[in-house]
Amino acid sequence: MILFFIVALLLLSIIHGVVGWRIIPALGLSDPLRLFVWGIIPVAIVLPMIPIAFRSRGVENDLIDWFSWAGYISLGFFVLTFFAILAKDTMFAVLSMGQKVAGLLGYAHHEPIDPSRREFIQKVTGVGILAITGTATAKGVYNATQSPIVIKKDIPIHGLDQGMDGFTIAQISDFHIGPTVKGGYVRQVVEQVNRLEPDIIALTGDLVDGSVKYLAKEVAPLKDLSARTGKYFTTGNHEYYSGVDAWLDEVDRLGFTNLVDSHEVISNGRGSFTLGGVTDYRSRQIKPDHHSDPEIAFSGAPKDLPKILLAHQPASIFAAKKVGVDLQLSGHTHGGQFWPFVYAVRMANPYTAGLHDHDGTWIYVNRGTGYWGPPLRIGVPSEITLLKLRSAPESKK
Repeated sequence: MILFFIVALLLLSIIHGVVGWRIIPALGLSDPLRLFVWGIIPVAIVLPMIPIAFRSRGVENDLIDWFSWAGYISLGFFVLTFFAILAKDTMFAVLSMGQKVAGLLGYAHHEPIDPSRREFIQKVTGVGILAITGTATAKGVYNATQSPIVIKKDIPIHGLDQGMDGFTIAQISDFHIGPTVKGGYVRQVVEQVNRLEPDIIALTGDLVDGSVKYLAKEVAPLKDLSARTGKYFTTGNHEYYSGVDAWLDEVDRLGFTNLVDSHEVISNGRGSFTLGGVTDYRSRQIKPDHHSDPEIAFSGAPKDLPKILLAHQPASIFAAKKVGVDLQLSGHTHGGQFWPFVYAVRMANPYTAGLHDHDGTWIYVNRGTGYWGPPLRIGVPSEITLLKLRSAPESKK
């Protein structure tokens, strides 16, 4: 934990320092105001770390949650500003290099920019960046706090009984109920899901960020989720940071069936398939008796029935393919949540969002029903997924 704080403070210091160094001098502020703005920088660096430090020691209360809101919004703004500065500097460097090359080739002659004009350009650029990132932050917070969109997909499942054609699965994932996602938002999602009238509900991990003692009242609305056949849960990585055994007990109390490297045969009286669930992809590092192994999850399952797997991380798809899974439902990525993390998420996961055909095994990656960290969603809305299974005659595998 100490190493985490050291690395986090180092990265935050770099991000905030660059923003201060590149933006504050360009604004042309008076000396007292410039000193005041520079004084904000160290406060902004430690602000997002304060709630993390307290929660790591088991301190959870409304005041810590307020610090989470302030710290995470500030972090989102500074991160957006940092990358906007990098994008601007990259663009100017390319233009400058282009002018120099053109000059060497005799196509242009570049006159030095007058110092007063350079100062004006820097000020306009600095103010422009702050206006853009400030507006983007406000819009991102607004987006994150709105009800998730509903995405509907039909998925052909080879070997699925005709009697189960049209069977629906409502997938929710990555709520991250905790410091900034509360029971009111959960209640909205419950009402949205219930209006879909699904056959089963699949909750694919990262339900919470905090203890059962503090968050039980916030997750309580999930008890009202209604599905014809059942509600199923499998763990994400954040359950292991929050007391996984206690949360498995609480989720069970809320009416879910926990699929802990296990499976159940789902039947509607006219057909059947096997629904399996694995623990988080890296669960064994924290709880050794959780294996995150699709082979274990489907051990003893009927061989002639299609297999659907709930697996929090898309990285489980490789093991899922080996055991003949027809469809894997995952989350974890948040679809990137906001720029520029979309690109980092794409590099870290085999699939980021939506439906994909992985060499004959379908995988659907939910973009997250909530959000994590900075309460921002830019270009990547929160979602509830309604998957409709369709019978397909021949196997693709």
